[in-house]
Amino acid sequence: MRLFLSSYRFGAHQQRLLDLVGEPGRVAVIANACDAWPTAWQSAVTSDLYPLRRAGFQPEVLDLRDFVGRPAEVEQALAAYPLLWVRGGNTFVLRAQLARSGADLALQRLLAADALVYAGYSAGACVMTPDLHGLESADDPAEVRTACGIEPRWDGLGLVGKRIVPHLDSPTEPEGLSRKLVRQFTAEGIPHWALTDDHVVLVDNSGGAPVLLT
Repeated sequence: MRLFLSSYRFGAHQQRLLDLVGEPGRVAVIANACDAWPTAWQSAVTSDLYPLRRAGFQPEVLDLRDFVGRPAEVEQALAAYPLLWVRGGNTFVLRAQLARSGADLALQRLLAADALVYAGYSAGACVMTPDLHGLESADDPAEVRTACGIEPRWDGLGLVGKRIVPHLDSPTEPEGLSRKLVRQFTAEGIPHWALTDDHVVLVDNSGGAPVLLT
């Protein structure tokens, strides 16, 4: 299993993603964490295309809404790419769209078989953890009903064993919500990684434990 989980895009470790993938090629850009924000959706996608192209990748948008209720087809579509790039937004909305399409179970199978690399940042990283509790302080679970027509889910995909708190002390988060969440998790004894926008949680196919790159 190969995972590259960051707070913001490549963090400070773009080369480590290239090492995971090998030769840059096609990458599926999944922006469904932004589905509750239709007026900002396209600009959010576009903002990720340039850094991926600059790194040598050929990005293509893969919209999970096109695969709702079609789990076999979404697995086939995901398997066609050596790399998935799952951007930030609302973690609860992303989790719901993964479930509606069947991509959540497909990803578990594909990653277990080391068929592709998963690179996710912010919501795209948080959704891979055991559960999403605590993230409601930053992401509104009620947006799931608006964007997806279902109730929010609180389970993550469970492919890493700790929760992730992104954007620690980031200038893009002036309210300090991440710092408050870190204090809460620490006080409650909940295992977690607190990521600045430079940090990355890396899982390679060696079978070892996840590594925090600072």
